[in-house]
Amino acid sequence: MEIKQLKAFVAIAEEKTFTAGAKRVNVTQAAVSMQIRQLEDEIGLPLFTRTPRRVILTEAGELLIERARRILREHDSSLAELAEIAGAEYGRLRIGSASAMFATAQLPAILQKLKSEFPNAEVSVSSGTSKLLVDKILHGEMDIAFVSLPIESPNVQTELLYGDEVVAIAHPSHPKAKAKYISAADLAGENLILGEEGGNTRRMIDDFFSAANVKPNIVMELSRQEAINKMVENNMGVGIASDKSTKAAVKEGKIVSWWIEGAEIRWNLGLARLRGGYFSPIAGAFTEICRDNFAEREREFAVSSKRQGR
Repeated sequence: MEIKQLKAFVAIAEEKTFTAGAKRVNVTQAAVSMQIRQLEDEIGLPLFTRTPRRVILTEAGELLIERARRILREHDSSLAELAEIAGAEYGRLRIGSASAMFATAQLPAILQKLKSEFPNAEVSVSSGTSKLLVDKILHGEMDIAFVSLPIESPNVQTELLYGDEVVAIAHPSHPKAKAKYISAADLAGENLILGEEGGNTRRMIDDFFSAANVKPNIVMELSRQEAINKMVENNMGVGIASDKSTKAAVKEGKIVSWWIEGAEIRWNLGLARLRGGYFSPIAGAFTEICRDNFAEREREFAVSSKRQGR
């Protein structure tokens, strides 16, 4: 078995077609078909069942897929370790972020500091839901990611960076604007603007409504918290957000916030990486910079709250 054959095999298995798999590994469809044929000849069994629209793993393919992914992760780890020989300023770090708000407000400063320590490093950033990013980590396509906690996969290691209570937010003209709390039933009856499915916070919100035996009236599902907040500011519905992130808008009179009765929902942001995987110097430095950045943010928030008498 060759690495290029295993890469082609995994790409086709995940993309479901030879055409998409070839595009993912940047070779022609003819070349990727030859690699799979050679791999099947060596094994002596077919790996895929071809159908008009997609390919399906055979029993042999299902047996090979996880082993192939593990081999490729070990291959990438070996290359990363060998790259250290070239010097500490080199390295590769593939970062994911499930929080658009964090990616906009804090990540640029973190990356700027990382770049000063690793000027020749190859750093990439992509976004997605927590579930998608965890899948990429497990498949060896991503090194580290900012995700909503908790993550239930035993093969993923996480570290809490930031936590906050979740509150409901509404326009100041709302009839209940002066209230401090809102019940599950009342909240479910509002025109709700929530985050898209796939994130942990959305899952916890759905679980909360389910436990309260009420069906929420969801009118919008948006991928960015900033978009949810703007919709609420324009009186398009009631949203849900982290408490600390709403303080400035509440103070400015753009929105009001309510505690949600009976809800024990926290928005926890953490770093996730493969458990037991290779932890490179650049990944270690990145993690340390993130810890410092979030600790400084917490100190600033504490000082601001004290000044405002909260």
